[in-house]
Amino acid sequence: MPTALALSPHLDDAAFSAGGLLTTLAAGGWRVVMATVFTQSVSAPQGFALACQLDKGLAPDLDYMALRRAEDDAAAAALGLPAPRHLPFREAPHRGYACAPELFADVRADDAIDRDIAPALADLIAAEAPDLLLAPQAVGGHVDHVQVVRALRSLAPAAPILWWRDFPYTVREATPKEPLAPLFADLLARAFAFDADAQARKLASCAAYASQIGFQFGGRDGLAERLAREAGTERYRLSGTLPEPFPIADEA
Repeated sequence: MPTALALSPHLDDAAFSAGGLLTTLAAGGWRVVMATVFTQSVSAPQGFALACQLDKGLAPDLDYMALRRAEDDAAAAALGLPAPRHLPFREAPHRGYACAPELFADVRADDAIDRDIAPALADLIAAEAPDLLLAPQAVGGHVDHVQVVRALRSLAPAAPILWWRDFPYTVREATPKEPLAPLFADLLARAFAFDADAQARKLASCAAYASQIGFQFGGRDGLAERLAREAGTERYRLSGTLPEPFPIADEA
């Protein structure tokens, strides 16, 4: 049984950006593992980190990341996947990024979290022995996404990698920020069109992130409308060679 390992910066990125492909692979007999990098709980958050919790209507004493990890479990189940893996790293608001604009600016000079992430990813890849990796391109420029790309690229894994286009950052602006675009410019563009059942599973999976969809899409209806506009298609850049047969095509 082949294995696909999806490396998600946050607790929603893999489902949002690659859920259609992940559930299709699982239905086709693949073992599919979602792993999220930034999932560590932080007691008594302060400042901007606390504001990121309060602005979603959550109580200040709630373990926000525990809530989000539970959402991730439900999202994986909706895709037909086993329980996801959660790595113990802190999100950017807990690493000195003090406001929303800083999350999408340059990586701080004192933020070397990619050097800590890299060995953890190496251990995970060794344990799971994937035939395929999936990871973000950091479209939108979120510093956590950038750091995951840096960490993974430093490892030069043997498995082929499908680098996903980070949704919903891909649709928030007519020309989204792509700080790492030169790294992917020469890679083959691939498009994956998935069927109605996979579209329904992806919607259910994304909707499981209840703490996020109000902020991201205005609620479940907005999420459904936005996903419908994607017409059941996800886009990737490929490094390496995919195993055959594989349900993905060259992008027109």
